[in-house]
Amino acid sequence: MPPAQEVAVEVVVNGTTRTATVPARTLLVHFLRDHLRLTGTHVGCDTTQCGACTVALDGVAVKSCTVLAAQASGHEITTIEGLSKETGDLDPVQRAFQDEHALQCGYCTPGMVMAVRQLLADNPDPTDHEVRHALSGNICRCTGYQNIVAAALKAARVSR
Repeated sequence: MPPAQEVAVEVVVNGTTRTATVPARTLLVHFLRDHLRLTGTHVGCDTTQCGACTVALDGVAVKSCTVLAAQASGHEITTIEGLSKETGDLDPVQRAFQDEHALQCGYCTPGMVMAVRQLLADNPDPTDHEVRHALSGNICRCTGYQNIVAAALKAARVSR
């Protein structure tokens, strides 16, 4: 079997330019976790079903298990690690998740937070129904979603 083709990848991740040479078929989620050691982005399914791998690519939420690292080259990525301020202050969505107890095991939380941030960028004053619809591509296996929805609505209130 011939060796896998490798590609050079250069991305700005959480404000820092990062470069690497990786196999051409490396998914962005694996690039972030395995090559950059940013393990806050989780792998839950590799099939776009769960949303645990959601990151912002040029400011738009994407499931990083559907993007090749090579496709992200030349772009800006924000992961859950990039949300906290240098002072250690949490992003308003992270703070709302903490305040509303919107996590249990925490596995889905990074993807949920990134999805809520996208929702609030698109719709700063969502209804309960709109939050639930926006999060329909993210799965939590622990909670009944009520606290997650409450956190999204609180983050919307605080951010307005």
